[in-house]
Amino acid sequence: MTMVAVKAQKKKVVSLAYENDDVEKIDHFVSQKGYRTTPIIYLNGEAVPTSLTSQARPNQTLLNFLRTVCGLTGTKLGCGEGGCGACTVLLSKYSKYSKDVGLDEGKWNGGGGGGSGRIVHMTVNACLFPVLAADGCHVTTVEGVGSWRSKYEGLKCQGAETAACEDGAEEKKEDYLHPVQRAMVDMHGSQCGFCTPGIIMALYGLFAPEGKVLQNGQRDVEGVGGGPKVSHLEEHLDGNLCRCTGYRPIWDAAKSLCVDAFDDDGVRGPCGTPCRECPERDTCEMDCNVKDKTNVDAGICCSSSSDKIREYQNVLRAKHSETWWNQPNDMFPKELIPLVKVNGPNGDCENDAVHAQTQMQLKKPLMIADSSIHCGGTWFQPVSLEELLDLFRQFANDVGGVKMVVGNTEVGIETKFKHAVYPRLIHPSESIHSLYDIFSTESNFHIGACSSLSMLQHKCREFMNSSSADTLSSQKTRTAKPMHDMLRWFASTQIRNVACLGGNLATASPISDMNPLMAAMGASLVLASRPSADGAIKRRHIPVTDFFVGYRKVEKLDLEVIERVDVPLIKPKFEYVAPFKQARRREDDISIVTSGMRISFSPAQEDWVISDISIAFGGMAPKTVLAQTFMHARTELQNEFRMPDDVPGGQAEYRLTLACSFLHKFFLHCVTELQKDVGSDSTYPPIPTIDEDECSGIDGFVSKRKPCIGGEQKYPAPKVAVGLEAIHLADDDGKSSEVPLAAKAAAEAKTSENKDLTVVGKPATHASGPLHCTGEAIYADDIPAPSNLLHGSLILAAKCNATVQKIDTSPALKIAGVVAAFTYEDIEKLGGDNRMGPILLDEFAFLPKGEVAEFVGQPIGIVIGESQEIAEKGARSVLVEYVEKEGKAVVSIEDAIEAGSFWTDFRHEIKRGGDVKMALNQSQVDGKNLVVVEGSFRCGGQEHFYLEPNSTLAIPSESGTNLTIYASTQAPTKTQDFCYPCTKILDCCARVTNTPAAKVVVRMKRMGGGFGGKETRSVFSSVAAAVAAKISNRPVRLTLNRDTDMSITGGRHAFLGVYKAGALVDQESGSVKLHALDVQIYNNGGCKFDLTGPVLDRALFHIDNCYYWPHFLAVGTPCKTSQPPHTAFRGFGGPQGMAIAEHIIDHIAAECHISGDKLRRE
Repeated sequence: MTMVAVKAQKKKVVSLAYENDDVEKIDHFVSQKGYRTTPIIYLNGEAVPTSLTSQARPNQTLLNFLRTVCGLTGTKLGCGEGGCGACTVLLSKYSKYSKDVGLDEGKWNGGGGGGSGRIVHMTVNACLFPVLAADGCHVTTVEGVGSWRSKYEGLKCQGAETAACEDGAEEKKEDYLHPVQRAMVDMHGSQCGFCTPGIIMALYGLFAPEGKVLQNGQRDVEGVGGGPKVSHLEEHLDGNLCRCTGYRPIWDAAKSLCVDAFDDDGVRGPCGTPCRECPERDTCEMDCNVKDKTNVDAGICCSSSSDKIREYQNVLRAKHSETWWNQPNDMFPKELIPLVKVNGPNGDCENDAVHAQTQMQLKKPLMIADSSIHCGGTWFQPVSLEELLDLFRQFANDVGGVKMVVGNTEVGIETKFKHAVYPRLIHPSESIHSLYDIFSTESNFHIGACSSLSMLQHKCREFMNSSSADTLSSQKTRTAKPMHDMLRWFASTQIRNVACLGGNLATASPISDMNPLMAAMGASLVLASRPSADGAIKRRHIPVTDFFVGYRKVEKLDLEVIERVDVPLIKPKFEYVAPFKQARRREDDISIVTSGMRISFSPAQEDWVISDISIAFGGMAPKTVLAQTFMHARTELQNEFRMPDDVPGGQAEYRLTLACSFLHKFFLHCVTELQKDVGSDSTYPPIPTIDEDECSGIDGFVSKRKPCIGGEQKYPAPKVAVGLEAIHLADDDGKSSEVPLAAKAAAEAKTSENKDLTVVGKPATHASGPLHCTGEAIYADDIPAPSNLLHGSLILAAKCNATVQKIDTSPALKIAGVVAAFTYEDIEKLGGDNRMGPILLDEFAFLPKGEVAEFVGQPIGIVIGESQEIAEKGARSVLVEYVEKEGKAVVSIEDAIEAGSFWTDFRHEIKRGGDVKMALNQSQVDGKNLVVVEGSFRCGGQEHFYLEPNSTLAIPSESGTNLTIYASTQAPTKTQDFCYPCTKILDCCARVTNTPAAKVVVRMKRMGGGFGGKETRSVFSSVAAAVAAKISNRPVRLTLNRDTDMSITGGRHAFLGVYKAGALVDQESGSVKLHALDVQIYNNGGCKFDLTGPVLDRALFHIDNCYYWPHFLAVGTPCKTSQPPHTAFRGFGGPQGMAIAEHIIDHIAAECHISGDKLRRE
């Protein structure tokens, strides 16, 4: 790489940028090696123009390309690491493979017959997937699925149907929403709507049928009109999060589209027949039927998923035609399907020129060298193994080397969060069959290193479902099952669709799910290299157990590539493999401990002998490790894997217990399988027996079907009575009505043809629901970019409890594309006030030099640049020097109590009755014994986790004398009126920028969740953007990354309650009455006051809950710590106060030897 000098905009500073030396090599690669330099991408049925694809960069994600280059903002940025699914899109491509990627039991197969290939569809996380990896693919975003505005003409011909009216005219019965979108709207599946486009696309991908391409080039859509089963959705809809709606309506909407929508719902007993449809309903004495009849007789109303889904089936059929379901195949461009020989008049190929040209280009390797200010490096996409290995040999020893990416699920994390820089990325084409093929031989299961985990999972399912009964088929089944079962819980469907086994092994993560399993199964890797350009490919084999040499270190040379993974087939009898894992949540979460275990038995004369055993663990050491012993295994395992208490990740004892538990479960599994293999053959030695109380440990969740999802609500029928209005509103005959008016209105609505009446008693759908489901709802970060837009990134403190000594922004200004950097000095030059806060003016907009950085992540300034990436790079390069203060930082409530770090002016108390301390020092009161308990209760904090990060767009006008602020905030007024103690009520942005409040307008259309987190903690980002826009006189957009947002905005207050409580016990009757309570409560407010006082006061108001204490004293003290300022959260302190109260009740009940429920009733 070569450094060249350029001038930074707006600043007279010489800037240094890095020129990509690979640009000079383009001519060589094009002329000598046949490379092309422009990607071919199709989007929503149309080819993306070259003017746009030429802007695609090697280090650019598909999400960034869609939003910034194509202007499609329906795909959202939530977490940026493939964890929330808000960025889900559908990737479609022609594949030589015979089945759809991700195909599994219950999957809808829309094609049929023989053919040469298929159009496969897979959902991916656009926030990780490289845009250049979409070369030769068709991308479908939520905008291309359906539109509330009927924007896409192609949608009309597929979904718009007409129906004959009674008068012979025709009217449209279609609103151009896809059935998935319509179901989500009608079943109330969206609330804030930010996650909805991602969920729509995830469902759209699961409902997309395979597109069979026949030998004549035609597409077979036979089978369209069916649909997948509920079990398929439950198995694969695992990569999307929703924070506010709740999953039941989302699942109801999804299940309503399945062919077996309500087969598994409703009240049914062991017989399998729904109780209300049972012919023996009146005589059946089973508990399920008796309970259901009791509910009916008692007038209990029941609302269930089954009822809603069954009712919605007719609605869905009336609104949509079945042609919608083949939309993904209909939109797939013919140019991406290989040329087909057709007997035309001249005996030549009858394909149009564009089709032929596209196919010719797709057969060429691809090279993209970024020469822009983004320094995106170089992208190579070779089409042969020789080309791939030559690239590794050519560049492996250069600075930065080369990195091979397939799904970018690991490299994307490294570049985004660890800020790793890879100057050259290599993405192997699927035409390199040895990297993508999965096949089996008589001795091994061969897995192409770049084959997707979804394809591997499907191939394993194929072997498991084989109808052959020969020995080889049995071996394949026994080998495939543990891999299939572990992959079901590996990350999410979106990740599995693009991630590969080779990349997972090369990453050498100590908590990987597949690495321990591969090690235990005796798998080996085939490493390929080509040391010389004219030499042959060299391959070497290395066992997986020897491949891991340290924390994220592997035994692989720089010029070597993992070509495939060879897994030995399991013996047909007496050899067993089982995977195990435990995570905080089962789906889409990293494991706490994971394991793969294999054992082989040999029958002896009187016993079974272990002939071979291999047990591997992840999460127990810096690398995947093998356990060495099995005899006295539990004791030896505890000694072998003993970890210190401060081990990274914590939970040392729990992790060790998990490892021992897995071992015991494996023993139970082996005994069960051994019984199946032996059967009734008495020639074998006796098999160990399992106690009945241990049978539940035989099967873990890894191999079981994922649980069915549904919901049911039961409530008494509402009681209605004639109200006072009946006296004044008589019937037509002049007599007062004995029927409540509400009941009359509901009855009329059922029979009325007046549409205004038919809405009575029916739920109304979300007014913005259609916009949510089509991606047309605009959030702060979706507002079209004004001309001359700049992007901002905050300069954040890297230390706490340290004084800022120096702030040097010059390194940032030397980066090409960085326009300016602003700190507290710039606010002073504006004449603005750097102070802010909702109650106390104890915060700084930008932390000044000489002040103490009170929490990690405190804003020091803002860097603005031509793009988000450049601004972030500039912010990271700002040099800030600190002088650390003596003493340790105050972090917890206990630290604050020890240090006396409180806001003492806001210590409040509530008193009732007499002297509480005296009341608790007695032994008897009125002849009743006084039982006294003492203790404490801790309630931790909580992250708001709104799906939409804080985002602000500040637009100056009239030379910066006016500001319009578009903010994702719950309180536009507080953004404008954030200075209560001041004599002048000015808005915060106005005050900090020294702009008259009348000239600052704050707008908020909608936001993707808030839950209290955007009431006050959104203001600092709006202020930073306003300062930058005011000074630069250019629009500035500031959108926080998920990790930045979560680390600096605070959350729910942690609470500590220290109490002493007493209750009177009547020895004769045994009754218990509350007598006195003395409780001290503390909350962790962080380093700034924010709303800590009001939250603590609300907790004080709820500390006695619904219980009466004759003598009562509660004192609340807010604690000041080095955490980010904590703020409002749903409940606003009330839940914490009630949790303390309920804990005290349970403690007293236990001390009085009665149940908590009994004490609460008394």
